[in-house]
Amino acid sequence: MNKRELGARYEQQAAAYLQEQGLRIVTRNFRCRIGEIDLIAAERQEDREVLVFVEVKYRTSPSAGGGPLYAVNRKKQLTIMRAAEWYLMKNGLPETTPCRFDVVGITPEGVEHIRNAFWL
Repeated sequence: MNKRELGARYEQQAAAYLQEQGLRIVTRNFRCRIGEIDLIAAERQEDREVLVFVEVKYRTSPSAGGGPLYAVNRKKQLTIMRAAEWYLMKNGLPETTPCRFDVVGITPEGVEHIRNAFWL
């Protein structure tokens, strides 16, 4: 299995997990000239819907490389945030749209979902 196929497999696993948690998958593999966002989901919170930009990371063990949260360094965070701004603009959504940035880490032991892993 090549790297792209492996990534698609783990993104599918992450999407299934998020759906089990009540999120609705809006877009997979959003690409623009700035970068890529693995998953974009929507979650209903009280009286509003929040867009959730999700980075999916696989690790061979929970502590490999410091875990999934540490695999998303500040440079990667900035790329995801800029791509999220592009997504909002492209879809005619106001920049005041409620958003958050999550990381879903997948290890042989299971799935770790880090809500609000980073912010603008």
